[in-house]
Amino acid sequence: MIKKKATVKKETSLKETIIKEITPLLTAALATLKDRLGEKKFEKRIKKAARLLASGIKPVIAKKPVAKKKSVKKVVKKTIVPASSPKPKKAAKSAVKK
Repeated sequence: MIKKKATVKKETSLKETIIKEITPLLTAALATLKDRLGEKKFEKRIKKAARLLASGIKPVIAKKPVAKKKSVKKVVKKTIVPASSPKPKKAAKSAVKK
C-alpha cells in the first residue's frame, strides 16, 4: 500500500486572491465580448487583464516600532564678559545729499 503525503496548504498571496476576485467581475461585465471573441481567446484576455490590474497592488509592509531616544541635556558654558572692555562703536552712516 502506498501512503499519500499530507498536502501542505500554501497561503495564497494578496495578488492571487485579488486576481481570483477580479476574474469573475470582468467576465460578467464583458459578457458580450465573449460571444465575439470565442471562449478560449476571451479567457486568456480576462486572465491577462486581471494580472495587469493586480500587478499595481503591493502588499503593505508592517512597520517596526521605533524606540525613542532619551533626550540628553547639554550643559552650556556661560561666558563672562569683563565690564571694563570697550563696547564696539556703531558705524556712522554716510549720507550723500543730492
